[in-house]
Parts: sequence; C-alpha cells; structure tokens
Amino acid sequence: MIPIAATTPTEELRRARETLLRHRAAYDAAVAGFVWPDVGPHFNFAHDWFDAFARGDDRPGLVIREEDGSRASYSFGELVDRSDQVAAALASHGVRRGDAVLVMLGNQVELWETMLAVLKLGAVVMPTTTAVTAAELADRVERGDARAVVCNPADTEKFAGLERDLLRFAVGEVDGWVDHRAAYDLEPRPLPHPGNLSDDRLLLYFTSGTTSRPKLVEHTHRSYPVGHLTTMYWLGLQPGDVHLNVSSPGWAKHAWSSFFAPWLAEATVLVHNYRRFEPTSMLGVLREEQVTTFCAPPTVWRMLINADLTGGPGTLREAIGAGEPLNAEVIKQVRDHWGLTIRDGFGQTETTASIANTPGQPVRAGSMGRPLPGVPVVLVDPMSGQVVEGVGEGEICLDLSAAPVNLMTGYQGDAVRNAEAMAGGWYHTGDVAERDADGYITYVGRTDDVFKASDYKVSPFELESVLIEHPAVAEAAVVPAPDPVRLAVPKAYVALAPGHQPTAETARSILAHAREQLPPYLRVRRLEFFELPKTISGKIRRVELRAREVELAQARPTTEHRDDDFDLRAEAVRAAH
Repeated sequence: MIPIAATTPTEELRRARETLLRHRAAYDAAVAGFVWPDVGPHFNFAHDWFDAFARGDDRPGLVIREEDGSRASYSFGELVDRSDQVAAALASHGVRRGDAVLVMLGNQVELWETMLAVLKLGAVVMPTTTAVTAAELADRVERGDARAVVCNPADTEKFAGLERDLLRFAVGEVDGWVDHRAAYDLEPRPLPHPGNLSDDRLLLYFTSGTTSRPKLVEHTHRSYPVGHLTTMYWLGLQPGDVHLNVSSPGWAKHAWSSFFAPWLAEATVLVHNYRRFEPTSMLGVLREEQVTTFCAPPTVWRMLINADLTGGPGTLREAIGAGEPLNAEVIKQVRDHWGLTIRDGFGQTETTASIANTPGQPVRAGSMGRPLPGVPVVLVDPMSGQVVEGVGEGEICLDLSAAPVNLMTGYQGDAVRNAEAMAGGWYHTGDVAERDADGYITYVGRTDDVFKASDYKVSPFELESVLIEHPAVAEAAVVPAPDPVRLAVPKAYVALAPGHQPTAETARSILAHAREQLPPYLRVRRLEFFELPKTISGKIRRVELRAREVELAQARPTTEHRDDDFDLRAEAVRAAH
C-alpha cells in the first residue's frame, strides 16, 4: 500500500513532530531525519493545531498551583471553549486581524485563554510583564502600535495617562474598561479561520535591553509556533507529560516553555505561583503534581541544591536549565542527589531553542550542547567574517541562506539594528562560543562582554562560574577595570548571599577561592560588594558596571578590595604545606 502524503497543516506539523518524538534520545538520527513542516500559506496555531487536537479533549491542559496549596485545573477542551468565548468578546468590541493586543497578565488562566483567543482572530499578541513602569508601558504601546490591552484591575492605572485610544479589557470591574469575564456568558462556538498568512506577524516581544533601548522583535505564525519544535525536542517533552517551567509572563521564555513547546507535545502546562521563591515548596510541587519535565533558570537550581534533595525527584525525567549558562557544580550536585543531569541550552527572544544538550546524549561540563535539528548554526570569526570550520571560536550565527524557520522576521521599526543583525548573510546573536572536535559548543560571553587583560582574553562567565561556587556569593558580574600595568584587570562585582557581611574578611575569602580555582592570567584582581544593576527581566547590566569602572579609573572607591591588599600568595603556600 502506498502511503497517502500529508496534505493539511495539522498533518504536516504532526509528521515533523513525530520524527522528533521517535528520535528523542537519538540526536544524530533526529538531525538526519527532521525536515521543517510545510504548513502552507495560511497556518494558524490555535485553529490548525491546538483546536485540532484539544477540542473535546478532557486531559489537563493547564494546572495552576497557588502558594497556599490550592490548585485549578483546566482541560484542553475547556481551554478551547474559553478561548472561543474570549475571541468572540474581543471581536465584538472591535479587535480585528492584524491588530496588536497588549497582554499584561500574571500566571492565571486568563493569560492562556487570551493568547489563544488573539491567535484565533489572526491578531497580534504583545506579551508584557506587569513589572513595567508607566513610561516603559507608554513606549511599548506606541512602538508596538497597540490597538487593545488586556490586564488586571490593579494595573489599569498605568494606562491612565496614555493618549492612544485603546480598546481596554480588565479581568474584573473597572470604570471605563470592558470586563473580560463577561466573555464567559457567551455561547462557546468555534470561530472561522481568520485566513491569516503563515508569515503574517503573530508576536511582538520587547527584548530586556541589557545594553541599550529594548528592541521590538517580530515573529510570525510560522516562526514561533512551528519553530518551537526545536524547544520541544530540547525539553524532551512527550504527549501526556506534566511540564513545569519557572519564568515570568511577558518574556519570551514563558511563551517557549509554558505555551508553544508543551502544547506542541500535547503535554500539561503546570504553573506554580509564589510571591517569594521557597525551594521546599517547589520540591513539594514537583513531587505532588508528578512533574515529568522541569525547566528553571540557574538561580532556581542554585537555591534548590542548597535545600534538602534527599526526598528524590519524584517522577521527574528531564531537568533543564535556561536563561544563562549553568556552572558545573550545580549540575554535579543534582546528578549526585537525583541521578539526573541538568541539560543546558541556548536561544534568544529572536529565535526558538537553537543549541542544546538533548535527551539521551552525553552532557559535557560547561557546554550548552550541539545545534538542534533544523537550525543552521555556524560560528563566524568576528574579525574576518568567515565561517569557523571544526574546532574553534566565533560568534554564534544562523545561516540566512538556509532560511531558518525559527528566526524572527526582524526588529520592527529599527532598520539600522535590523541591518546589523542580518549583516553578511548571517543572523548575528552577539554571543561568542567555542566548539570542540565533537561539535559541542561552549558559551564564552557576549561580544561586548569579553575583554583582554595583560593580552589574555577573559570570558566573564568563566570567572563568574568560579565565584558563585563560594558560599558567600549569591551573584557576581565580572568586568574590566582599567589598570596602568595590565591595561585592564578582572574586577568582580558581588551580591552577597544571606548571612554574609561585606567585610574585608569576606572579600579575602572570595578572592582566595578564586585564586585557587583560576590560572594566574585569569585571576580576579579586584572585588566590590555591590547591588547589581539589572534589566526589568533580571539580567545583569554589565554595561553600567563597565561604565562605572571607566569613571573610577583615577580614583579607587573606598569599598573596593584588591588581591594585593591581602597576602594571598603566602596563604596559598601555607595551605599547600
């Protein structure tokens, strides 16, 4: 019998997904066998994928656990109906295909049903964190050309001074705002496909702006919904899994791991809400909710390894770290206690997951893995612009000639930065990495973070990974400090862990630890206890620290400690004997 070729977008996407599921623990086979699905000219994730499998499906699609232990569960079928109701309500008030809808909600069911509803209308989702200031919000509304907003009553005041005539929806009663909850009075009826093009814009994301004004990233109905097949593969998701992702709504990683990737796999999205992170509570949720796949930033993993892990991981099968590179000590601790290896990965708001340690493959300490199936990753020499073949170091880029499916269309309204990002036939990530003989790629740093000291190249990440192994260090950022002899020396800005004081003795202990772990040419020469400047998404703004060092070039701050303040060499010799 001759098999009938898949013809619908749903069938095409399912075929590509099944290839990845079949080879979930066989990286080489997945790379060789995977082909991006041809979803046709009018693909819509909500209609052609989610509704296609979820309508009438009583499996849990979303579970929300609150801090007090209460929980709410919504089946896939319920989410279809609720999003149909919300889409009809939005449309009745004037939201149309192509309109940008600013969605500023927390981890609540209204977030998921609203995102689905906006997709069903062929409109554009502009996810926004509730932590934005009024000024940042005004900038986003203007640059994103927002037509409507959906938020909670507590956030409506932030929109009071905006001149733009927005359609305003609040999850609750607010004067002058439409009550989002009125949608539930409508009869849930399937909406017609909006006829959007697969390459119409779908998502607008603002980057976190670690060095400059946030960029506005545009993704399409193809680039994110289809592109996140790579993220699904990295996370190791399978149908029926319970996936817990630790990230905040409004940022791309939330869409990665709490929306597209798990629902591509037909897995349950689990959310754990809390005001302050408690490792014990998180461990309880992991076990009680029978979580199979867990993704969290290194900060969370570092807090977890300091908790009691003797109770085991429960049903956990996949442990994933995301947001920034993991250091080897955290990986070792989890492996020793749980027998699970945390798998790191790499991607950006501008892409889906691009490089990762995938299920069933050896994890090399410090490496973020290998290029994911279908992603044309290359390393490019920043000086020559040539591709680095085999072993070597260069900027992580995507080959535009291969038409990467999982890449943004560009930075909306910013022709200059868009041209820079796509220069030379590559998409430039701005991240430098090195590749070994087996193709494993290890992060070095941002192109603007790596610096030279005494003519040796210094990767801040390498030094920071050593510093945070010291029990007094909660976070660290290493930047170049001007020096009359070496031109620049590594200086560490350190945020202390609870229970530790910013004393000279603490500084001596941290510097001594770094001296023991690092070669002389990478030695941390200066240290200052400091409140680290961060973006709204929590990323350290090293650009501010570098600027501070330039300003301080002629005057040593009284709070700075230097290695030559202490007789560390003599201490090391005594310790050796």
